Amino acid sequence: MTNNRPSIVFMGTPDFAVASLDAILQAGYPIKAVVTVPDRQTGRGQKITFSPVKDYAIRHDLPLLQPEKMRDDDFLDSLRNLNADLFVVVAFRMLPKAVWSMPKMGTFNLHASLLPDYRGAAPINWAIINGETQSGVTTFLLNERIDEGEILLQEKTDITPSDNAETLHDRLMDIGKNLVVKTIQGLAGGTLQPHPQPTVDTPKNAPKIFKDDCRIDWSKPGTEIVNFIRGLSPYPAAFMELQYPDGHIMPFKIFDATFEKGDSSGDMAIVTDQKKYLKIAVNNGFIAINELQMSGKRRNFTENFLIGNNVTNCIIKT
Repeated sequence: MTNNRPSIVFMGTPDFAVASLDAILQAGYPIKAVVTVPDRQTGRGQKITFSPVKDYAIRHDLPLLQPEKMRDDDFLDSLRNLNADLFVVVAFRMLPKAVWSMPKMGTFNLHASLLPDYRGAAPINWAIINGETQSGVTTFLLNERIDEGEILLQEKTDITPSDNAETLHDRLMDIGKNLVVKTIQGLAGGTLQPHPQPTVDTPKNAPKIFKDDCRIDWSKPGTEIVNFIRGLSPYPAAFMELQYPDGHIMPFKIFDATFEKGDSSGDMAIVTDQKKYLKIAVNNGFIAINELQMSGKRRNFTENFLIGNNVTNCIIKT
């Protein structure tokens, strides 16, 4: 380590990680290498694509490692030979002890929640789905247990009623990149002391979200339905299926909705004027769908969607 500026190996994959990588580079810390996932073939044409972190590393001439397996001997040797002081991990895969225990200053991770709550793969989504009014980011030292290492720093932010997964993601990304730099500074200067995570009897978890988890349950209270839609918007997106009078079933992604209290049948009846509004009757009112996407079509505001799409006699498939 030279002049309190530790050399760093950065590990990450998506845009959320790119912001932190850029902040580290702009702060002047030497980056010995960037580790990201291998290139993948995607889409119908099986086009080769690579991660946003790799794209950033190439554009900034940063050394790049893309191991298939984190325990691969050649990869571990390459890491050792870099002799980096510190590993920084943001939105990456699980690391074996052989990796995270390697640097003398340890390995820390940026997690998009206020640990110990929302350990897991989808903390941003679950915080909104569960109706939380506050979230944040945490830097913590890696150990043998997933997301359970000692806390270094945390920073909070409010979740507003207008937030969805995208807006909260972007805000936490910006807060997180600054917290990563502060964490490096604190570790390098010896001013930052890690402390154990608080013990909680019933921690709120954030497991990975699969497609089947995204189906809207219209039997739930209206506010919970709206939170569910917000928490999955724009990706992976909450969805419903409509059955048309001729029997065919069409899935729809829902990106934005509001809850209107009122007397309703609660029977999931579709209420629409076929011009400006599309509502679903739930137990304690109506869910007004504001933005949606029919399978294979463009995302649309409701009034545009209703032009040429008659849903008056459709029913919701459960």
